[in-house]
Amino acid sequence: MELTLTALALLSTLPLGSAEKVIGTYIFHRHGDRTTKSYSPVTLTPLGQEQVFASGSYYRNLYLSPASALHISGINPTVADLSQLTITAPVDNVLQNSAQVFAQALYPPTSLSSQTLANGTKVEGPLNGYQYIPVNTVSSSSGASSNADSESNEWLQGGSGCGAAVVSSNSYFTSSSYLDTLSQTQGFYQSLLPVIQSTFPSDKASFKNAYTIYDYVHVSTIHNSSIPSADLLTQSTLHQLQTRADQHEFGLAYNASEPVRAIAGSVLAGEVLQFLNSTLLSSQSSSSSSAPVLGVQFGAYASFLSFFGLASLPQVSDDFTGIVDYASSLTFELVSDDEGKSPSVRFLFSNGTASTANPPKEFPLFGQDKTVLPWDEFVNRMEEFAIKDTVSWCKACGETTGTCAVALGLTGGSGNGTATAAGAGETQGKRGGMSLAVAGVIGALVTLVVILGLEGLVMAVAGLRVVKKGGVRMGPDMVQDIKA
Repeated sequence: MELTLTALALLSTLPLGSAEKVIGTYIFHRHGDRTTKSYSPVTLTPLGQEQVFASGSYYRNLYLSPASALHISGINPTVADLSQLTITAPVDNVLQNSAQVFAQALYPPTSLSSQTLANGTKVEGPLNGYQYIPVNTVSSSSGASSNADSESNEWLQGGSGCGAAVVSSNSYFTSSSYLDTLSQTQGFYQSLLPVIQSTFPSDKASFKNAYTIYDYVHVSTIHNSSIPSADLLTQSTLHQLQTRADQHEFGLAYNASEPVRAIAGSVLAGEVLQFLNSTLLSSQSSSSSSAPVLGVQFGAYASFLSFFGLASLPQVSDDFTGIVDYASSLTFELVSDDEGKSPSVRFLFSNGTASTANPPKEFPLFGQDKTVLPWDEFVNRMEEFAIKDTVSWCKACGETTGTCAVALGLTGGSGNGTATAAGAGETQGKRGGMSLAVAGVIGALVTLVVILGLEGLVMAVAGLRVVKKGGVRMGPDMVQDIKA
């Protein structure tokens, strides 16, 4: 994804209102650089760690530093107060590690965490005052749960088990757009066999596997000093690989006439609303209890794409139909005047690691021309597509068994609450007639899990299917990052 936005992006450089203060912030973040999905295990690389750490450091200076104009009101800048902060990632190697690295960048080791005992002995925590910040995980759930914890709720799994979303995404593979591109690009993908044939045989070298082929080549160009027939990988070829992958993934993640295809973005929108609403109510309350003011979720690029579509961001630029770079982040700032009145929300996006050289830029949501929306207007527009509870998720997905049977007040509910297309095994190619390439994008979302399924020789890279978040996954970085 190559953002080339100009005029609108420049809005982010305009001076902030002198009386403005930040009440709270919600960040949705992609993991850093990782190894290819073609081979297990998929791991976060040292480069990926640096990318995420740099992003976390930037946000620390932006939102935690008292010297920053965007310092979150009341947040502790040095020692993590866990009542003010929440960080979440699926049970997945790459995403969990990315979240841990980000947390350490936000709150690095500090001597302030030392303690003086009753006998006068001064004790400092291990690793020079390392701060142990928990990363909340999305636990595996295989059926209707009696756990009251919201994370066990079916709706939080976004596309996972959402039958209607599976059907919608499957329809992409019968669309004229997909079929025409499949035919037109056959020669292009076959010409790359000298480069990819060790992993992708001839029958898999096609637009059907546009993303997994792109991922394989992309990772190779970053980490492999010697690539077979590397002379074939011209800048033009690499560009076409990326744009075809963008086209393929956006087609699976969003369709204007079928909103359920973007279930991942709908659930993300619901989480954003609930977090910011809780933060706002807490800021207006005289109660001693308080809600977190900084929320960070690590998840999938497919969730970015789904949300972009729902929020009409492609109207701003076609760049919002592309796969976001590693360590990309989108941010929702809840701001108000200095008296805490007139709350508004500002949306920002950073393609790739956020830094002083690549700061998050403001963009208008919902096809508007303003980048700061009054709270009520923001809520009304988000609620047009946000999914905030189990009942809404069940109705949107057409699910009536398991957890949904209970939520909808039905009797005789059976099963484990997953959709007919839900899978249980990493090596399963198809389930309920769903093609391998489909489910990946569907299932991408904050706290949801989608698993990369491999077809034939490329079972681990060629296709995707939807499953419950948690236990099973396509590749470590995918869990909520279903096609991370």
